Amino acid sequence: MVVTRTTGERRPQVELPVLGTVTLPEPEHLAFYAVLLALGVLEIVEWPIVGIVGVGHLLAGQHRFLILQEVGEAAEAV
Repeated sequence: MVVTRTTGERRPQVELPVLGTVTLPEPEHLAFYAVLLALGVLEIVEWPIVGIVGVGHLLAGQHRFLILQEVGEAAEAV
């Protein structure tokens, strides 16, 4: 596993064998995911809820990506 920094946003990237290059989220988001995972492990929150909240949080943070913005605008136009 190789961790490098991106030139534009200064966010670390991790090389994973099957997935390829993955850019890690900001530390605040990593802390959120860690707490969410801990809630699931401690069975305070059920796993389907952990998954839904985690995916929702991930998608909500994707506002910077131009392709997703264009897809959203195209969906609104229909």
